[in-house]
Amino acid sequence: MDYKDTLLLPTTKFEMRGNLINNEPKRYASWDEKKVYEKMKKNRKDAQSFTLHDGPPYANGHTHIGHALNKILKDIIIKHNYFSGKSVRFTPGWDCHGLPIEQQVEKKLGGKQKKELLETAKIRELCRAHASEFIDIQRDEFKKLGVIADWENPYVTMDYKFEANIYRTLCNVAKKGLLIERSKPVFWSWAERTALAEAEVEYENKESHSIFIAFELSDDAKSKLAVTGKAALVIWTTTPWTIPANTGISLNPNEEYVLTTTGYIVAKELFDSLKEQGVLSGEIKKSFHAKEFENLLAINPLNGRTSRIVLGEHVLMDSGTGCVHTAPGHGEDDYRIGLVYDLEVIMPVDETGCFDETVVGLGLIPNGESFVGRHIFKSNDELIEMMGESVLKVSKFTHSYPHCWRSHTPLIFRATKQWFISIDGTPKGEDKTLREIALNEVEKTLFFPESGKNRLRSMVENRPDWCISRQRDWGVPIAFFRVKATGEVLLDEKVLNFVAMIFEMHGSDAWYSMPTEQLLYPGSGYKADELEKVTDILDVWFDSGSTWYSVLKSRNYDAGEYQADLYLEGSDQHRGWFQSSMFLSTAVEHKAPYKMVLTHGFTVDEKGEKMSKSKGNVVAPDAVLKEYGSEILRLWVASSDYQGDLKISQNILKQSAENYRKLRNTFRIMLANINDLKAITPYNEMGELDKWILSEAKTVLDAVYKSFSNYNFVHGMSMLNNFIVNELSGIYIDITKDSLYCDAINDPRRTSSQSAMAIMTKSLLTLIAPILTYTADEIVEHLPAVIKAEREDIFDFIHESIEGVASTFDALYMNGAREKFFEIVDGLKKEKIIKNTLELVIVTESEKIAKMDKTAAEDWFVVSGIAHTEIIEELGKFEVEGDIFVIQKATKAKCPRCWKYQSKDEESTCERCSKVLNA
Repeated sequence: MDYKDTLLLPTTKFEMRGNLINNEPKRYASWDEKKVYEKMKKNRKDAQSFTLHDGPPYANGHTHIGHALNKILKDIIIKHNYFSGKSVRFTPGWDCHGLPIEQQVEKKLGGKQKKELLETAKIRELCRAHASEFIDIQRDEFKKLGVIADWENPYVTMDYKFEANIYRTLCNVAKKGLLIERSKPVFWSWAERTALAEAEVEYENKESHSIFIAFELSDDAKSKLAVTGKAALVIWTTTPWTIPANTGISLNPNEEYVLTTTGYIVAKELFDSLKEQGVLSGEIKKSFHAKEFENLLAINPLNGRTSRIVLGEHVLMDSGTGCVHTAPGHGEDDYRIGLVYDLEVIMPVDETGCFDETVVGLGLIPNGESFVGRHIFKSNDELIEMMGESVLKVSKFTHSYPHCWRSHTPLIFRATKQWFISIDGTPKGEDKTLREIALNEVEKTLFFPESGKNRLRSMVENRPDWCISRQRDWGVPIAFFRVKATGEVLLDEKVLNFVAMIFEMHGSDAWYSMPTEQLLYPGSGYKADELEKVTDILDVWFDSGSTWYSVLKSRNYDAGEYQADLYLEGSDQHRGWFQSSMFLSTAVEHKAPYKMVLTHGFTVDEKGEKMSKSKGNVVAPDAVLKEYGSEILRLWVASSDYQGDLKISQNILKQSAENYRKLRNTFRIMLANINDLKAITPYNEMGELDKWILSEAKTVLDAVYKSFSNYNFVHGMSMLNNFIVNELSGIYIDITKDSLYCDAINDPRRTSSQSAMAIMTKSLLTLIAPILTYTADEIVEHLPAVIKAEREDIFDFIHESIEGVASTFDALYMNGAREKFFEIVDGLKKEKIIKNTLELVIVTESEKIAKMDKTAAEDWFVVSGIAHTEIIEELGKFEVEGDIFVIQKATKAKCPRCWKYQSKDEESTCERCSKVLNA
């Protein structure tokens, strides 16, 4: 008789292969059709809320692997909180203004010159169209990654209402007394003709001059210091082009300075070093305290103008001469010390990085006419030559230097009239400065990883005032009116509100397309021709930094609550979005916009190298989806340590695909084994191996859940994979095959194992659903009714811990015995003494084994018997905690149905199988 048809072999329509490439798009389309995001909101209507506020990607190109990492990680966290029972909100957004889009429009038009022929309104129209195109492209690409969000109602920073709220945020900052306009040196991109924020600055290598220049003391200064003959302060600089704008020389107030026998003055501490470098010769002739020089004058060797000697703590003794060339128009420290001593701020450099007419008008360069219109970097050598013998040493060196993030050209510090948020100003109604409030809020914020707190704290502690104005076309205008006669800026609340209302109806383009008469509040008290418009636009970091106001507080979106529970972006956003959001929120609301901040690293190749097209190591999300499907990419994200840089390559993706296959097949075998289960066996009626696996599962799955809740996905996935490979697949699924296949369909032993599998399937399903949502939803379609009940899809489930388990199974003892047993079995198989373990019985006097159900003990070792009789033929022996286990061949015949050696002869079925067949 063929007994195969009498076995209850596993059966399921859940496929072994996921066919993800073809099936994922269909499933996402069905989610779209069913409006799954709305369903998720409805399912958790009155539950505790969880808000993840999306940091907006830039609408300027296709998504790359960094975008995929970011959005998938957000999606996993949102879904984890959803399956934990929370009411989640995820409103995706896009950053739409700024330089990169304007540059793309320039390229399409054929360069800056052709762009400059167009009116601002037309340029803005082209920029708006460009951003709109890529919002649609990126939205589709994000959806393909399995990301569920409020895609039908995203926030877009160029939407009319949004622009109005960006402007309102600016007005609120002004109302708090934190908005100031002043001439101050800022990072200036002469290539892009605009000021830059610190977050827009990148550091690259640049070759610069190293030049030591002597500034002779004035006769009056020499007289007051009682020196005769040559006496010149030696300064060191790497920017000879700034010498025309010099108005001071800074000394350290706590240092001693020395005059050499050759007539030069430097800090005493640096004297020996300067002699070694060949800058100075001679010996020390006389010493002075720095304070003796304060407010004396020296003579600029380039133009004969006076340079006042001032004292500043910023003068360091680690290099240079201890005498710092000070041009308040060209440096932050120079500017600050200039304010203290009222030094003149000279700015002879125009927006393109060329000298302007100032060099002639103020006599900054002899015969300055030939320098007007010449680029500063092309003027260095001639300026050095013009200073003649006053130049003591010239060399060149390569060093890290600030560059523009878009054009990659070296930046300059250039004093221009700009708008700033005063970081050390005190918001109205507060007794702490904005910096102090922000620092307090940093301390209250939870960071993942914890090191993010120190990083943001350091940046908040050290950042200068925030320059928020830009001299470009595409952005939200700083839409203020200035009184022509006085230069005063109108900050009347009714005037500002009227402009905001116009923006809400017509967009901020109205500032350029509508005349002042239409933009001005009728009751302002001014005539249109008495006013002029401020033409600067806002820094794009102001746009994204104010999204908490526009999205979470305006109620234009169903986006969750302010403060957001979580902000999540790459680690570079400590200097960008995290910081700009913090300062705007603390300026207006006096608290952080977020309760938690999570940062991830950058994507690199298998060797840890940065991805670039030239290296050919770029991994594009679209290519991964076409070859593997998004589930593999999502599993890669969850299984990678996002706290550092994340490696990705073909080999790594293949490993992720293999891990996915193991996970999928584990679910498949459990689904196949529980397909005919009608009711869950109560825990207290289960067999001890079933109790054991549920106890193990509870411990592990609870730990995984806790790890996921702390956003430590890599640790959680590692624990989960170990459990699946070892205890679940490696032991339990293997040892329950005999019962599941061979026992009667309703045998308590069989339904007990099925129940354990059903309970684990349900708990595992909701645990991995945030990561492998497609697969989890597919599994739901193949669940037996005993688990699925009335649920329609995966989004109708909520994660529940396995409860009520209390196994007395001695796992440590039994695992030790099993491991030692299989070590011997491996040898027996190699020697071809046996083919499988069912040919064996184990003889032992172990009390722990004796207390077990006999069949359960057999199943644990997958043998045909556990005996306490005398040993017939010893094939091997091992010891556990003093108990001896002897392995020997089974003496009974092989059952033709279950293959256990428990039959009287090879033609007869064993007692158990006979009962099943007769029934």
